[in-house]
Parts: sequence; C-alpha cells; structure tokens
Amino acid sequence: MPVDQEPRPPQPDAMSAPAPDLDAMLADLEELVTCESYSADHAAVARSARVVADQGSRLLGARPQTLVIDGVTHIQWTFGAPRVLLLGHHDTVWPIGSLTTHPWQVEQGIARGPGVFDMKAGLVQMFHALSCLPSLDGVCVLVTGDEEVGSATSRHLIEDLARQFTATLVLEPSAPGGALKTSRKGVSLYDITVHGRAAHSGLEPEKGVNAATELAHQLLALGRIADTVTDRTGPGTTLTPTLMSAGTANNTVPARADLSVDVRVPGAAAQEAVDRLIRDLRPHDPAARLRIDGGPNRPPLDADASHKLFALADGIAPRLGLAPLRRAAVGGASDGNYTAGVGCPTLDGLGAVGDGAHADHEHVVTATMPDRARLLAHLVGALQ
Repeated sequence: MPVDQEPRPPQPDAMSAPAPDLDAMLADLEELVTCESYSADHAAVARSARVVADQGSRLLGARPQTLVIDGVTHIQWTFGAPRVLLLGHHDTVWPIGSLTTHPWQVEQGIARGPGVFDMKAGLVQMFHALSCLPSLDGVCVLVTGDEEVGSATSRHLIEDLARQFTATLVLEPSAPGGALKTSRKGVSLYDITVHGRAAHSGLEPEKGVNAATELAHQLLALGRIADTVTDRTGPGTTLTPTLMSAGTANNTVPARADLSVDVRVPGAAAQEAVDRLIRDLRPHDPAARLRIDGGPNRPPLDADASHKLFALADGIAPRLGLAPLRRAAVGGASDGNYTAGVGCPTLDGLGAVGDGAHADHEHVVTATMPDRARLLAHLVGALQ
C-alpha cells in the first residue's frame, strides 16, 4: 500500500493479541550475539548468515535466498509482490574474540554482548514481529553483511530493491529513549595523500619536502572548508580528520603523509559543496603533491522521507497501549540513507531500545523488545 493512501486499520483481535514471548526472544538474541560477525572477517560473517537464516526460517516458515557478493554474505526473503522492505544487517564492528571481554549476559533487565544493540536485537524483534502476522504477502526482508563498513557490496542490491517498494522500515537501534530516527546526515569519506621528498633530517633537511608539514596545512584548510559550507548551506556539517600517518624513520624528512576524513552533512547541497571544496585543495608548498580519493558514501536521509511513515506508526502506538512515539535526527548513517536516496519512503530506528552502539557499554533494555516487535508487526500490517 502506498504511504500516502489510508492504511488498513489494525483489527481489534490483532490489537489484543499477546506480545511475543520475551524468553524466546532472548534465547534467539543469545544465539545471534554469541555467533560473532566482525565485518572484516568474511568467514565469520558467513557463519553468522547461516545462523540468521536458520532463525529467520524457523520464525518465517521459509528459507531465504543467500547472496554472496565479493565474499560478503547477505540474506533475503521475499513474499509476494513488493510492498514493504524490512532492512537490517548482521555484521558488527566487534573483532572476533570480543566475547571474552564483552560476554553475553542478561542482568536486571539489561542484555549485553558485542553487537547486541547494533543491531542483533533488531533482527530478533523483526523476526518475532513478522511471525505474528497472518500473512507475509508483500514483505521483503534483507539482512546485509557489510553495513558497518559502508555497504560496498550491498549498496546496489539495497537501492535496486528499494526502487520496487512503497516503504522501507529499518531495524537499526533507536535513538535515546526509544525515539525513531526520522532523519540522518549524509556521509562522505576521503583519503588525502601528500607526496613530498625524503632527505636526511640532520645532514640536509633543506633538500626534502616535508609531507607531514604539508599535511598540517591541509588540516587547517579542512577546518576552513567546514566554516565555508556552514556559511553557504547552514549549520550541521562536520569534517573530522580521523586516521593520520607520516614518515618512515626518525631521521628522515617524511616523503609521504596520509589522512582520512569523515564528513557528515545535513543535506545534499552541503554534501556537494564539501566535495567541490575538498577536490579543489591545493598544496601549500608547490613542491608537494596532493592526491584526493573517496567522496560521497551515503546520501542524507531527509525528514520528508519519513514523515508519513512516522505519522502512521505514531497513530498505531496508542492503540497498542504504548506511549506516544518520539522522533530524532542523528548524525550516524545507515542503509536507510540509501533507500531514502532512491525515493523510497523510509523510517529508521525501529530496532532495539538501549545505548552504547560500538562502545563498551553497549546494551539493550530487554523489557522493551516485545512491545517494539508488536509495533513493527502492526506497522507492517498497515502497509501490506
């Protein structure tokens, strides 16, 4: 059903149906969390995909299609003619072995473990929500294996699917307090390489071209770019230098320096302006050379893409006895940026309630899981 049409009202018996069983959800969550799935380890991602596929098959009653693209394993279920896409990922930022320092545990209503919040609890909630529906006709589920590293192998798959659907629901974790994510900044990623000239730093430093010094000038120039874009397009743009290296020995003028830059933008105009200004960077020292690689990675998820879906979800929540929903704009990006970028209405942050994505205190508030699953089930039902 297109989002701008009147949704099918949930049936009274569906509204009074019991929430999914929390103990069963936690058992499934433990199974996913204890199968580590570090994005860079393709074998681990493949093992995780098999666990996700088995769990989803048990709850959805059908085996998925397994898609391996450039060594990365993704999983897709499709039921009937395309209407609503449910999107998630099973890879995590946690290196293999993280379970030894961050073991799976549930204490006082808090579940912990690598990837529990981002976003394995969201996958569990999704499967249990869909298992409550009388029919899955019109539903497609895509669980990718490389979201945490930019979705290089899954981007075209995501975008091609989204073009066929009238709505995308993203099971990424919620914003603080359970708020849904109704807008996300766009992301651009750049690698800047400075080529200088090596020389002995004691005998003849004047014969060298110091790539580290040149890189310092480029860092200052990047700061000015952020100010320029803010003046042109408004606040919200950030340019963050992240990884940086230079030189090969303590007594040698560095012949090369490297810098990675993470850019977050509130809108397409800012993303385009940053890209032009970074590509226009020139060496401060004319004897140095610059190479600039990278560019826009994910387009912004504009609030307009989620407005109608949020209103639909917010209308369902009180009929389920849930508190009014809240919305949030966030700087982090997800695969929902891609679906919104190709024009598919997208609502994000429908996954777990908790905190600490990618951090030592990553956790999920377990009591919220059944109600989040109920909300998702009725939202999907209204869109079918």
